Amino acid sequence: MSDVLEPGSVPAPDDPERTKSPKRSMAAAVLSLEAITLGLTTPVLISVADVNVGLSLLLGLGLAVLCLVAAGRLSRPWAYGLGWAIQLAAIALGLLIGLMVVLGGIFALLWWGALHLGTRIERERAAAFAAYDAAQAARGEG
Repeated sequence: MSDVLEPGSVPAPDDPERTKSPKRSMAAAVLSLEAITLGLTTPVLISVADVNVGLSLLLGLGLAVLCLVAAGRLSRPWAYGLGWAIQLAAIALGLLIGLMVVLGGIFALLWWGALHLGTRIERERAAAFAAYDAAQAARGEG
C-alpha cells in the first residue's frame, strides 16, 4: 500500500468536490434532526404542558421551520447565528417541558461539535490539497 496519491484519485483544483463544506453538511444534518424533534414538541406542549394550541404551534412548528430555513441557508454566515439562536430557544423550551432542557442541551452540543469539527476538517483538508498541489507542481504535473 503506497502513501503517495495517484493524480487521478485527487479532485482537480477546479473540481467542486474541493469546495464542499463538511461543516455545512454536518450542521445541516443537526438542524434537520432538530427540526423533527422540535416539531414533535407541538403535541407535547398541547397535551402534557397544557399550553395554548396557537402558542404550541408557533413554538414547536415555528422552531422546526426555522431549523429547516437555517439548514438550507448555511451558505450564508447569518444562518450559523440563527442556528445558535435555535439552540438557545430549544433549551428555553425547558421552561414549558422539562425534558427539553436535556434535549436542547444535547442538540446544542451536537451543533457546537458540527461547527468545531467541520471547521477543523475543512482546514486540514485545505492544507492537504495545498500540499498535494505543491507536490504536483514540483513534479511538473500541475
